[in-house]
Amino acid sequence: MKNFSIATLASHTSLQILKGAKDEGFRTLAFCINKNEQFYRNFQFIDKLVTLGNYRELIGLEKKLANSFVIMIPHGSFVAYLGKDFNRQTKFKYFGNKKVLEIEGNRLLQKKMLDSAGLKLPLTFLSPNNVDRPVIVKTFGARGGSGYFLAKDKAVLKRQLKEKQLEPGKYLIQEYIIGIPVYIQYFYSALSRKLEITGVDRRYESDVDGLGRLPAEFQLDLKPEPDYTVIGNFPIVLRESLLPQIYEMGQQIVNSSKIMAAPKGLFGPFCLETIITRDSTIYTIEISCRIVAGTNLYIKGSPYMDLLYDIPMSVGRRIAREIKQAIKQRKLAVILT
Repeated sequence: MKNFSIATLASHTSLQILKGAKDEGFRTLAFCINKNEQFYRNFQFIDKLVTLGNYRELIGLEKKLANSFVIMIPHGSFVAYLGKDFNRQTKFKYFGNKKVLEIEGNRLLQKKMLDSAGLKLPLTFLSPNNVDRPVIVKTFGARGGSGYFLAKDKAVLKRQLKEKQLEPGKYLIQEYIIGIPVYIQYFYSALSRKLEITGVDRRYESDVDGLGRLPAEFQLDLKPEPDYTVIGNFPIVLRESLLPQIYEMGQQIVNSSKIMAAPKGLFGPFCLETIITRDSTIYTIEISCRIVAGTNLYIKGSPYMDLLYDIPMSVGRRIAREIKQAIKQRKLAVILT
């Protein structure tokens, strides 16, 4: 394994990715912004740290490494900092299907794939003129909830869209479902063709979670409108009676992705972002087609991974183990794009 280097951007979920790679016997490589170098040098499982002035410099640097045994692991910072088209500009060996990032970065493509999987979705409004209930507006791209906002009716929505100067086609208007936000983490193996539930979490979001601690009369007077930027995550263990349905939902999206992101479809880690209502109806609101930050809760393994593995198994280590198996079976072409 030491002939190969597992690499990623030093951000988001990089620590568990690189530690998991080291635990599985790989060399590790991190691309780090200058100002964060001192922090990332604290971790002995990072063999090499390449510093950059900004993440876009990676696009030029990768040409020197394109023919080496470097395997890049994507996470949310790739889309956020490099842009949704970075996968077309780089030639790294890349774990996962690059086509799915285009789906993740476009809310309408996301909806199409979730719809084709037969999952239950909130109602989507193509025009503000059709809105007849409370809605949440989501801008495109992986931004950790930043830029989302609520509108209680059509009039408020039109005013907000005008104030924020959002261009049509750059956001999604979605029915607001009352329930518990639940983020379900999966891993699909392209080698064994088996699906695993790897963990469940919920996000801690600013300002909406902070507002919940204030009396109602304080909330009414506060401006500006609250933001949904993710600050952190906390774990959830779901009722076991929900797990068969949740497992089937993951399998449905894997099957659907093989049409929209043909021929390989979605494999490796992904996350379905859901709302579960009081009658246990599960609405799928988004999909993240790569490792999500909520997996950082489970660097020593989640309760669900404990049921599948006899050693601590983070999603980062699970990725490295899949690559390791592909090398041994001479099937790297199956999992790299």
